[in-house]
Amino acid sequence: MRLNYDPTLAAGNHVLLFYKHYEVDRFVPGDRYLKRIVRPLYNRFHSGPKVNGFGVNFEMLCRGLTEAGYIVHRNDYALARDNPDYPVGLVGGPALIDSWRLPNPAILGPTIYDQPGQAPRLFDDPRFRSYVCLADWMHDLFETTYRGRCTKWYCGIDAETWPDLSDQPKDVDFLIYDKVRWEHDHYAETLIAPLRRELDRRGLTHDTIRYLGHDHATFKRQLARSRNLLFLCENETQGIAYQEAMASGLPVLAWDRGFWADPQWRDHLEAPPPASSVPFFSEACGERFVGAEDFAQTLDLFLSRRPRYRPRDYVIQNLDFARSAALYARTYFAPIEAVAGALAA
Repeated sequence: MRLNYDPTLAAGNHVLLFYKHYEVDRFVPGDRYLKRIVRPLYNRFHSGPKVNGFGVNFEMLCRGLTEAGYIVHRNDYALARDNPDYPVGLVGGPALIDSWRLPNPAILGPTIYDQPGQAPRLFDDPRFRSYVCLADWMHDLFETTYRGRCTKWYCGIDAETWPDLSDQPKDVDFLIYDKVRWEHDHYAETLIAPLRRELDRRGLTHDTIRYLGHDHATFKRQLARSRNLLFLCENETQGIAYQEAMASGLPVLAWDRGFWADPQWRDHLEAPPPASSVPFFSEACGERFVGAEDFAQTLDLFLSRRPRYRPRDYVIQNLDFARSAALYARTYFAPIEAVAGALAA
């Protein structure tokens, strides 16, 4: 048996990663192609965030691996084609899988599919070896279909880029981060408004930031002014924004209903699966509440425990780049180790 790849790659420190921007048609079939032309001009004059969650995960994966000493090759199709037995990592949306033609053993994810019902026979393709999942709840969801193929990973948070802001002058008690994605008008009335009224009743100042309505500089300025983060999102696979706030020293009070909110669950499942809005969290980070009905009681608990919270310590200890890289590398190099073990036997 001969391994069909360049011996220089066998040093165990080369990682071939492939990413394709996640695109969907929004208004009419094919309008994603028009957006490719318009997007560069829009980005030039728009100050908001220009990289979606798929892109952030890819960039942070590349950075973590690079800082750990790996040589990362991005979208190098020629290198993969010339080394067909060497593994590759595919990160991004379904379009990357749909157009993938190379024979290399492939590690899929994170962020390929929203849930496994979109591709239940994915691993019928012998090239595909493992599926990388963010968050325990997502791992459990994908394991229902991809049994024994799923591995866990997280995106590292840069504690230097997001420094401790605890000693900054504070004039806002709660920065409300509104990332409610479905039925926003409904929840603006039944959740967000009652929460604001409760804060007002107690004389607690608050400001609101809406998801995708800010850039990093604006977010940092608002974090510097704020004592706490009130995080409102139905569910998260990682939740980079609230973790950046924790790295900045803000304890988090999170709305966490406990189930996946994306309406597509109805197409594939009998009931919404368990999920969390703060999948990387502990008692060091803050508190969670289920809805407006238990907010006041949880707020009491949050305020009484606030001096004990150490959210930045949690980020440094549990969301560091070194372990993030090690988790991915262990999965990525598994096909090589399997072949090497077979040869040795």
